[in-house]
Amino acid sequence: MFTKFKKRKCCELDTEIQSSLENIILVGNPNVGKSVIFNHFSDSYAIVSNYPGTTVAISKGKGKIAGKEYEIIDTPGMYSLLPITEEERVSQSYLFESRPFVYLHVVDAKNLQRMLPLTLQLIEAQVPLILVLNMMDEAAERGIEINESQLENELGIPVIRTTSIKGEGLDRLERAIADYEPKNVDNKVKYSKGIESAIEEISSLIGSEYGISKRTLAQLLLQNDRVAFEKIAQKDEDVRSIKNVIAETEKGYTDPLNYVLTIERQTFVNDIVGPVMSTTKRRDGPTENTEERSRIPLRERIDKLLIHPVTGIPILLLVLYFGLYKFVGGFAAGTVVDYLEGTLFGEQINPWVIENFSSIVPYPVIQDLFVGEYGILTQAVTYAIALIMPLVGAFFIVFSIIEDTGYLPRLAMLIDRAFKKMGMSGRAVIPMVLGFGCATMATMVTRTLETKRERIIASMLLSLAIPCSAQLGVILGILSFSSKALFIWAFVIGIELVFIGYLSSKVLPGKSPSFFMEMPPLRLPKASNVLIKTYSRMQWYFLEVLPLFVVASVLIWIGRLTGLFELVVRLFSYPSQWIGLPAEGGVMFLYGFFRRDFGAAGLFEMYNAGMLTDINLVVAAITLTLFMPCIAQFMVTVKERGLKIALGMAAFIFPSAFAVGYVVNYVLTTLGVVL
Repeated sequence: MFTKFKKRKCCELDTEIQSSLENIILVGNPNVGKSVIFNHFSDSYAIVSNYPGTTVAISKGKGKIAGKEYEIIDTPGMYSLLPITEEERVSQSYLFESRPFVYLHVVDAKNLQRMLPLTLQLIEAQVPLILVLNMMDEAAERGIEINESQLENELGIPVIRTTSIKGEGLDRLERAIADYEPKNVDNKVKYSKGIESAIEEISSLIGSEYGISKRTLAQLLLQNDRVAFEKIAQKDEDVRSIKNVIAETEKGYTDPLNYVLTIERQTFVNDIVGPVMSTTKRRDGPTENTEERSRIPLRERIDKLLIHPVTGIPILLLVLYFGLYKFVGGFAAGTVVDYLEGTLFGEQINPWVIENFSSIVPYPVIQDLFVGEYGILTQAVTYAIALIMPLVGAFFIVFSIIEDTGYLPRLAMLIDRAFKKMGMSGRAVIPMVLGFGCATMATMVTRTLETKRERIIASMLLSLAIPCSAQLGVILGILSFSSKALFIWAFVIGIELVFIGYLSSKVLPGKSPSFFMEMPPLRLPKASNVLIKTYSRMQWYFLEVLPLFVVASVLIWIGRLTGLFELVVRLFSYPSQWIGLPAEGGVMFLYGFFRRDFGAAGLFEMYNAGMLTDINLVVAAITLTLFMPCIAQFMVTVKERGLKIALGMAAFIFPSAFAVGYVVNYVLTTLGVVL
């Protein structure tokens, strides 16, 4: 069953789902199949909304189990109750704020040893809990066997085996939920004497009730969790005494307390896993043995090829070539856009709209607003449907396929070392790749990065050198006449990206980020998943972009009526001529501020009109790519990073884009390069 998504305002939790329903909350590491289980239990009216104050998405829906209706909540991936990322912080907040009927802790069965520490933390938190051993098919492929009953006895909570993607075991999980009765489970982990003493003393100083046990709250305080301290401060706990206990405890250990707690908890997990999990060779016959031996090593070999620089970089280039250049730039920007914009809208729809609207509305001023050169119907709607939608759709198809295969985490690992040189970790590949879809959305996603310094650098590079899918598609389509032109554009943008990133890492203060990311198994993408993801993202994008196109047309109309538009275009004409372009190029840059894809579309029109030479075309494409972010991205940057930082970025980007364009134009014309 697939979830139908409804759009909600940013940072606003859904209020349509009845708050009186008991909750079932799914928790667990990323990439363990929580979303598949969520889709199984929730009905077609499930929604995705952002957790208040964040850009982290929460899926919520209603579902019936044994005739009783529940609210189902799918939380972001988390590795521990001590959060590092924004996603983990949101998941932790549910422990403090929610009183669910039951938590479903979904784990990857083949990585049980690594995932049980969170199970033990949830048991210590004294929350109602069912452990779901998911991906049992992949565990079986590796010859992993788990004694479910013995593990259940060890932990004292229900344990259910599932293979959610195939629907196996979900009926047993439903019965376990229907029959679940909350009960007190004894703490399983016994820490060293110093830690246990500190936990007991801090627990005695905590007088209020929280969503988690005092024992767990004490552990979070020992690890200096910011939110835990905020919670106890809000309820007037004795913070000074608690900090004194923590300081005294720290003196007894050479390592940080969060490390000590993690190691001691993992040691306990190792003792549990040993008796309940075993790895054996499969004995299913010679044919299946042969298949298994060939399948598993092949997956491992492909993994090594993807993350090794010698082979990984050529593979990445092939993905970019076929995925972006050929599919987005060639097929979408060429074949599809040519038909929609040139034939369907240019020859059929727009002439009919202009003729009929002009006959109904005889006023030239109103005609200019709706069906004029920059009209709402003739330009905004045409660009949105005929130019932008095919490009965005093609990009999101490629991105969804890459996402579904599990390639993104491997790409993050591959480029982590290079990103470290630019002050970011491999985790930043997520917003960077998303930036090729929509830089506005990607700027919001930078909130998930670990440090403020990393978030600023990522936002800067997104504003400077990452073209959105619509702009990228148009530029790839225009430059596809010459591989040399395309290479020059990509080379200059790449050098600018690396140089400014490196420079930012040296100028901005702060520590280098650490890198950790779940490595899901490689899988063949499912067509249904790709189509659902592409549809939901295109729907979101279209609902965002069309109103902005309309607003841009209205602002241009007002600007032309008042003379302000011509004044701004005239101002832009000077730097445009400075880099060797016609004065009319100022219109293109003005468009680019309203929407990056507007500017790219303006470049497309100038190219079709024969106003640009080959060198002009490359210089314009480079300058436009490095030019100011669109107004929507700028406003999001103001919201995420603050007005001062956003203005500082703009003050650097505007002149540097034309400076780079000037240098490229000078070099190409001086050398007499023929494209």
